[in-house]
Amino acid sequence: MSFKDKSVLITGAGSGIGKAAALAFAKAGAKVAVSDINEEGGRATVEEIKQAGGTAFFKRCNVANYRAVVELVHETVAQFGRLDIALNNAGIGGNRVPTSNYDISEWDQVISINQTGVFYCMREELKVMSKQGAGCVVNVSSIAGMRALPMTIAYTASKHAVIGMTKTAALEYARYGIRVNAVCPVFTETPMVAALVGEQKDLAEKLVKTIPMRRFGQVEDIVNAIFWLCDEKSSFVTGQSLAIDGGQTA
Repeated sequence: MSFKDKSVLITGAGSGIGKAAALAFAKAGAKVAVSDINEEGGRATVEEIKQAGGTAFFKRCNVANYRAVVELVHETVAQFGRLDIALNNAGIGGNRVPTSNYDISEWDQVISINQTGVFYCMREELKVMSKQGAGCVVNVSSIAGMRALPMTIAYTASKHAVIGMTKTAALEYARYGIRVNAVCPVFTETPMVAALVGEQKDLAEKLVKTIPMRRFGQVEDIVNAIFWLCDEKSSFVTGQSLAIDGGQTA
């Protein structure tokens, strides 16, 4: 798929799915705004893109900070002239504890990044896309947005919210030629899942057994789905939450 000269904004692009998507979009000809709270990771992503001959810039952004999101979207439009694609990927997992023991401050943090952060990003991205009369937004939810994931009340709640916000925005902005969809990955080999599993080999084995295809997702699996949702070949697809889960939800 070609995204030549498309303007793409990606949050959480310093590692994992966000980084893989940034590199792939750049390789496909897009100009990429790379954002992350992790400056080292974000700048490394930009450097890889530039070394491969692509166009990108880095801007640090904590998506839980509304003013920072406003500045990120403004800078993207200032540098690239427009905003064609937005991948709202930034997120955190939180600790694995029972609901009655879940720390209040951690709840607030997970919700502010995973849920409110996606709202902030869509609010500003959709303003720009509405004026253009075109655009594509992909929000990164999770299988935990479609089903229960015990011991992760904040993460599960936030990812369910992402799906609800995706559907709502899709209906509101379809008339403006804007599509809004979500991807819902199962456990994928990223730093977040690595931190979840840690040295617990038995936990990794248990999680893999919940996936009919008997493997974790690869970042390429997720990026391929994101590419399809952003391509003109899916121009009649909006308001959808695409499970990329090796059959788990089936």
